[in-house]
Amino acid sequence: MKKYLTEFIGTFFLVLTVGCTVIPGAAGVIAPLAIGSALMIMVYAGGHVSGGHYNPGVTVAVWLRGRCDAKDVAPYIISQILGALAAAIVVGYLYKTGEPMVIPCVTKALVAELLFSFALCYVVLNTATAKDTANNSFYGLAIGFTVVVGAFAVGGVSGGAFNSAVAIGAATMKMLNFADIWIHIAANIAGGAAAAAVFKFANPTDP
Repeated sequence: MKKYLTEFIGTFFLVLTVGCTVIPGAAGVIAPLAIGSALMIMVYAGGHVSGGHYNPGVTVAVWLRGRCDAKDVAPYIISQILGALAAAIVVGYLYKTGEPMVIPCVTKALVAELLFSFALCYVVLNTATAKDTANNSFYGLAIGFTVVVGAFAVGGVSGGAFNSAVAIGAATMKMLNFADIWIHIAANIAGGAAAAAVFKFANPTDP
């Protein structure tokens, strides 16, 4: 249960930060930096308990890589989605809700979300689960700033979720259209699976 609570809390603060910076229209670079930093601090805070996934795609990637028990996959994802929904309720109370982003091109959004979901999961696997980087002190920074990079690079194309739970939370806060979140969910899970496949190919001796 402690692992699931950790996943709930980490995803809650990640999505809370998304809503509290994007909906009021934080100026300039504040939103991407705040969102990436929120992920970073929650990875550092809960990584030793649950692995600090806070993202269904990451959970799928870590499971396929062999570092997450199959029995934990569904509870992790449920905890992440519940954390995202709880954060959306709090943001709705604090700031009401946002204006849904109009995705200009579904194909471009799908490619953008897929690429950076892959990048995020690839970084997680290589910094937080690889034997050659075990017990390092930089994994939280690497993971958090992958989100910063993605938000700056393609946020205007897809919304920059790279996370199914974040997409569900964003849609609940009316920052994304519910009709469009399949793009984020499909890309997130596919990106995680692709990252796991690449990791296993590149690290055949890492059990």
